[in-house]
Amino acid sequence: MEYTTPNLINIVIHVFAGTVGLIIGFVLLARKKGDSTHRKWGKIYAFFVFVVCLSAAIGVTAFRFLPLFAVLTVLVFYQLISGWRVIYTKGSGPKLIDGIITFIGIFATVALVPILFANAELANPSVLYSSLGALITILFYDVVRWVFPKNWHKTLWKYEHVYKLVATLFGMVSAFVGNVVRFGQPYSQILPSIIGILIILGFFVKIYRGQNKDLPQMLEEKI
Repeated sequence: MEYTTPNLINIVIHVFAGTVGLIIGFVLLARKKGDSTHRKWGKIYAFFVFVVCLSAAIGVTAFRFLPLFAVLTVLVFYQLISGWRVIYTKGSGPKLIDGIITFIGIFATVALVPILFANAELANPSVLYSSLGALITILFYDVVRWVFPKNWHKTLWKYEHVYKLVATLFGMVSAFVGNVVRFGQPYSQILPSIIGILIILGFFVKIYRGQNKDLPQMLEEKI
């Protein structure tokens, strides 16, 4: 494939933003939660993830369509926005803007599916369809949560925030591995998702048991 100057510029922006986003993301994952530094760098992390998704969207639409990265772009961006929003809605449940965001996510997914099937040979089926399944699952949850009893949101929003934001980080790791690692596929690309799920489950257990000293403080404050 011959790379044009605009394509190369987009790739450089994408790689730079992704590298910075991954570094910040893992530091935030490891450090103390809930203080002003965490909130500040959380916003910076969100900015770089946004740039990653925007440059990825430009790449797959204007330069070279890759089914898996198209799905990951929608998945990571949707999880970022939805996971960020739940910090503000908390126990009150989703608002109108959240419904609009979910509708846009569903529309993008429905529009993407026939294109994916038409280009399925360009991606490993197990990775492609598992990523698509994750996207459909999170959209389904965001639709169903509208009929949850209001008191459910007081508990569920904490799990939702953790899942969506941590998943953005490991979604980027999966995309990075898919671009860089040329051996052990598709297992090397699935591994980051498995690790991410295990970390998320660890946070879930800590939330459930009330044993985490930092996370509740973070979750009770707006970013």
